[in-house]
Amino acid sequence: MKLELNRRQFLKISAQGAAAAGLFPAFAAETAPEDPANWITSLIADYVAKSTSNSIRNAENEKAWAEPLVGFSRGDDSIFQDYKEHVGPFHWTPLEVFNLTFPDMKAKPEELSVISWILPHTESIKADLRKQTTTPSEKWIRARLYGEDFNEELRKYVADTLTQSGHPALVPILSKSFRMGNSEKYGMASSWSERHAAYAAGLGTFGLCDGLITPKGKAIRCGSVVARIQVPATPRPYNDHHAYCLHFSSGTCGMCAIRCPGGAVSKESGHNKQACAKQCNATAQYADRQLGLKSYGCGFCQTGVPCESGIPVKA
Repeated sequence: MKLELNRRQFLKISAQGAAAAGLFPAFAAETAPEDPANWITSLIADYVAKSTSNSIRNAENEKAWAEPLVGFSRGDDSIFQDYKEHVGPFHWTPLEVFNLTFPDMKAKPEELSVISWILPHTESIKADLRKQTTTPSEKWIRARLYGEDFNEELRKYVADTLTQSGHPALVPILSKSFRMGNSEKYGMASSWSERHAAYAAGLGTFGLCDGLITPKGKAIRCGSVVARIQVPATPRPYNDHHAYCLHFSSGTCGMCAIRCPGGAVSKESGHNKQACAKQCNATAQYADRQLGLKSYGCGFCQTGVPCESGIPVKA
């Protein structure tokens, strides 16, 4: 886990950092597109499809990510206050992180939107890890390293494009104030959660292992940007945060617990974050020693399971 945080620290020169340093020209006059949801969705989808950075950098130069899903939630959605109350006072609402980034701007919660996306792994990468039982595949580790580099590039690209279009935007997890904290209820937690932003945007619900189950499955990464632009919220087609998980909906499955080589998931107690961190650190040592890659890469709970590539719960 330490490797990921160090790399994020290195990449914190992002949209909000540039804005604070005065590297952007004065904000353009706000010109809201007629269909902001379609505009932003196309912006993200085109970047994923066309950017040469979307690669795991192997000999075949395979893509890290397939076609994304995009969703939106409002800055004044009460779910963000609910998150804060459950996780702890260090967990941000959209308005709090916006005010931290742009202290001289006036914004109301209802003027903000949270843009969330899901990057699904390609079938080739999923199939490669699906065959493994104890150590992660090289493709999966490369996707975790270079695929997340691309995801951070995408976050900054979306925030930069919105900001320069007159809609000040920021990347919460790249904020200089982003930190890990300790939640009384949940233990290790952070100032902002990409998965919970995606849940708020109607993109998926949580499984036994705490992974997000989406219409594209659970073998995914998430990204998000907060912007001063009003976008209609994507409906949440669920009322239960475990709605798409077979274990919680019907008492069956539990395959993610069987797949986890570190014993970090169980039907009785769900996800053990400390055991998960230990397993991720072990994969980082393996990646460094065997492949010369400075990254961790587990993902066993995301592949070889019924929710790998879709929602397994019948409508």
